[in-house]
Amino acid sequence: MLKLLRLLKPYTISVAVVLVLMFWQSLSQLYLPTLMSDIVDNGIVHGDINYILRVGGLMLLVAAAGTAAAVVAGFLSAKIAASFGQVLRSKVFARVESFSLNEFNQIGTASLITRTTNDITQVQQVVLMMLRLAVRAPMLAIGGIIMAVAKDAKLSLVIVVVIPVLAVAIFIIAGKGVPLFKKMQAKLDQLNLVLREGLTGIRVIRAFNRIDYEQKRFKDANLDLTDTAVRVNAIMAALMPIMMLILNLTTVAIIWFGSIRIDYGHMQVGDLMAFIQYVMQIMFSLIMLSMLLMNIPRASASAARINELLDMVPEIKDGEPVKSAAVKSGLVEFRNVTYSYPGAAKPAISNISFTAKPGETTAIIGGTGSGKSTLVNLIPRFYDIDSGSILVDGVDIREMAQADLRSQIGLVPQKAVLFSGTIADNIRYGKEDATNEEIKHAAEVAQATEFIFGMKDGFNTVIAQGGTNVSGGQKQRLAVARTLVRKPKIFIFDDCFSALDFKTEAKLRTALKKETVNATVLMVAQRVNSIMHADQIIVLDEGQIAGIGRHKELLRSCRVYREIVTSQLAEEESA
Repeated sequence: MLKLLRLLKPYTISVAVVLVLMFWQSLSQLYLPTLMSDIVDNGIVHGDINYILRVGGLMLLVAAAGTAAAVVAGFLSAKIAASFGQVLRSKVFARVESFSLNEFNQIGTASLITRTTNDITQVQQVVLMMLRLAVRAPMLAIGGIIMAVAKDAKLSLVIVVVIPVLAVAIFIIAGKGVPLFKKMQAKLDQLNLVLREGLTGIRVIRAFNRIDYEQKRFKDANLDLTDTAVRVNAIMAALMPIMMLILNLTTVAIIWFGSIRIDYGHMQVGDLMAFIQYVMQIMFSLIMLSMLLMNIPRASASAARINELLDMVPEIKDGEPVKSAAVKSGLVEFRNVTYSYPGAAKPAISNISFTAKPGETTAIIGGTGSGKSTLVNLIPRFYDIDSGSILVDGVDIREMAQADLRSQIGLVPQKAVLFSGTIADNIRYGKEDATNEEIKHAAEVAQATEFIFGMKDGFNTVIAQGGTNVSGGQKQRLAVARTLVRKPKIFIFDDCFSALDFKTEAKLRTALKKETVNATVLMVAQRVNSIMHADQIIVLDEGQIAGIGRHKELLRSCRVYREIVTSQLAEEESA
């Protein structure tokens, strides 16, 4: 928690102003009961109207000054806490964006969302409470005790008896409530996980008629969180009635013993009234402190989860920007590359070596799980290899800056992802300053203009969240257009034509050849038809290269390729 509070350093002056204002508000609250005591003892008892008006006016001024200080301090503290939350969210998001896919898988998307939203909100709320109560509550408690003792030292013995009782009650309630607060965060993670899976997988859920099952999963996770929340709130709800009971009993005791002291002439009525006010201030300040102290452990649990993200060192470290300048043509070389997923029994790809040259198309084919997507995902450094090296224009990609390396790569992923915004915005995602002509040209090459112009607003048509208002084939073509507008030196097409019909795919491949004539093209495919005319075909089998060559060469020399071809094409086509 203290580590995160260092982010308040830029707001040091504002924090100091808040603390000074809270100090002034506390002083005004402590001074008001004494002024009221003077009005009763010196004004009302003696019938001195002028004295009553004079001291009453002073009370109004003190109260107004205290109120003004409270309003300004409240505004500043809210602004500081909100700014703190904003900075923290930005830092967490920036750190998460630097994670490799392994780290995403390790923590989980649902937990990352919870930590970036709910956990930061918990810490932000405690920062707000600390700014408002850190000075005010202790000062009211200590100042109230001092002023009460000054009014009547013997009657203050009531406070000596009450405070330990109050402290024990707070300690018992906090001891039971704090562990449950920590459990709530883990249960909230689980609820977010179930909710996210239920929303993103709604088509599969409906297709398999598993709506009732998913509703039960959500209900169970929701009830689990609710039960914990009810338990902790039931415990916390007991705090205020107990506090009020102790406060009321204390007030009765003070009036009882105070009336005896007034009867014996050891105390005045105004002093008794002021004494009661001071005791109330002491009690309420202790309640405020207890609320703060009980929220701190919950925020500390959240802070620990946030710090876990901020302290996590990304396994992929940036290379030198100078090395990145060496990327000119886009020549890609794999030299004895091996990569294993964390916890996997064997490598996903093993001892892979090949060269993909500019102006040529290198196709990658193989059975499911043979390592095709893993191989191409290593080029933009989504993962770092275990051994060997991947070079671009003779420079190891681990020695390059990630941003510079990826600026030379155009990737069309296996699952096309579109963002909310217009079609033009989605294509321009590949190149921020792309002109309308460039966007249109990229769409034409990607065979997307036909369906784009068929839409009411053309390129200004808004894409729904997740691209639900376009088909799978349309998504893929827009993803291809987004990559084309980038004009990279290395194109990676990861089985991104699977939703296209043969005619559209053939037209798209023909148009792509002209656009990528000087670039290195790596194409992952399942269909032999898509890669028959590639300059180089790499056949993968269980993470290893089973053969490299052209279509006809592989038909003669590679059993795995021959089996793939035979299973997909008629005998005449394979010839």
